[in-house]
Amino acid sequence: MSYSDSIDIESTPEKVFAVIADLPAMGQLSPENDGGVWLNGAIGPRIGAKFKGDNSRAGDKWSTVATVKVYDAPQAFSFNVAWHRWPIARWEYTIEMTPGGCRVTETWTDRRNTLFRKQGDSNGFVRAEFNKDSIRQTLEKLKSHCESSVR
Repeated sequence: MSYSDSIDIESTPEKVFAVIADLPAMGQLSPENDGGVWLNGAIGPRIGAKFKGDNSRAGDKWSTVATVKVYDAPQAFSFNVAWHRWPIARWEYTIEMTPGGCRVTETWTDRRNTLFRKQGDSNGFVRAEFNKDSIRQTLEKLKSHCESSVR
């Protein structure tokens, strides 16, 4: 299961990529992620770097570990997310030039097994539906952040 959404931003791909790849500051954009810290001596994103992400939703708090899989500035950034040893998701960002700036596409791929999906999608909460809205909110905040700091 996967979902993507895109937005056009009046900013340079380099600036937008820098904001996306700044995982400690992702809490400023994401409705669920609260930021976090790089692990094992990493000081920023690079292929193989690990990041402990702090998350919260509806009063619940948890941490995950993201491993950077693609770091191709300023075109592509992706990371896999795990909870303990179990794969949870893959997040991908692609940036392409447009006449007025760039287009950012954010993609979420559900990597949970059937049991985790069933446990996670309970009590009226459906992760796929939440993430569709979450991606839209993140992209809109990214656009606002990048365009307002250009002026």
